[in-house]
Amino acid sequence: MSSIAELAEDRVVEGVYAVARKRRLRTKNGSAYLALELVDPSGRIEGRVWNDVDLLDARFGEGDAVRVLGRVERYRERLQLDVRSIEPEPDADPTGFAPAMRRDPDELDGFLEYLAGELSHDGLRATVGRFVGDPEIRRRLRALPAAPDSHHDYAGGLLEHTVGVATICRELCQLHPRLRVDLLLAAALLHDLGRTVELEPGPGFRQTSEGRLLGHVHLGVRLIEDRAEALDADARAELLHAVASHHDARAAKTAEASVLYHANQLDAVAATRPVDGT
Repeated sequence: MSSIAELAEDRVVEGVYAVARKRRLRTKNGSAYLALELVDPSGRIEGRVWNDVDLLDARFGEGDAVRVLGRVERYRERLQLDVRSIEPEPDADPTGFAPAMRRDPDELDGFLEYLAGELSHDGLRATVGRFVGDPEIRRRLRALPAAPDSHHDYAGGLLEHTVGVATICRELCQLHPRLRVDLLLAAALLHDLGRTVELEPGPGFRQTSEGRLLGHVHLGVRLIEDRAEALDADARAELLHAVASHHDARAAKTAEASVLYHANQLDAVAATRPVDGT
C-alpha cells in the first residue's frame, strides 16, 4: 500500500484513501470524466477517472473510503493519479484518512492550556475555561482544519492555528504593554471557535447547514454569548467585538481587535506562503 506522501511520477500504485471531493465533468470533446481529490493522513492528490466512468462513478461517493489502483503522472507541475480501478473499502473509517498536521497534538494541547492559564481577569479566565475545559470542543480542535482549502487545511489545523494566533498576540503584548493582554489573549483563544460548529470532521471537512448559512464568525460569537455569564457588560462587548471583527480590519474599533485581525492574517500567511519565494 502506498501513502500519498510516497507517490512518485510514473509509478503504478495501489492504496486506500478517502474521497474528499468528487465531481463529474466533461472534456472539450464532450466525454465524461471524474475529477477527484484523494486524501490520507500524509497528504492529498488530485485523481482522474477517464475510462469506465459510468461504472466506476456508481461505486462510491464523496466522503467514502476507497481502494484505488492507478498510475501517477505529472500534470502542470503537480502529481496526479490516473485512476484505473476504484472500489469502496467498507471496513475503513473515512474520517481517519483526513490529512493530519505534522506537529504533536498533545504538545499543542499543552500550549493551549498554558495560554488559557495565563489569563488573570476572572471573567475572561472563566469564559475561556468553559471552552478549553469542554471535551467535545477539544476533540473538534484536533479533528478540524482552521480554514478548508486555505490555511491549516488538515485535521488539527484548527488547534495549531489557535495556538499560533494566541502566541503571536501574547508576544505582541510584551512589546506593547498598553495592549490589554487578557482581552487580546482571550479573544485569540476563542476567535475561531465557530469552526467547531461550522465544519464536520474529515475527509472533506464539509460545512454543516448552520455553517453554510451563518459562517464561523457568527457561530463563534453566538457560542461565546451563550457562555459569557461570568463577564460584565463592558468586557463581554469588548470580547465579542474582537472575535466578530477578526476578518474585517475596517470593523475593528479597538487596538486589541485590530491586533487580533493582523495576528490572524500573519499566522495564515506564514502557514501557506512558500518559503523559497516561488
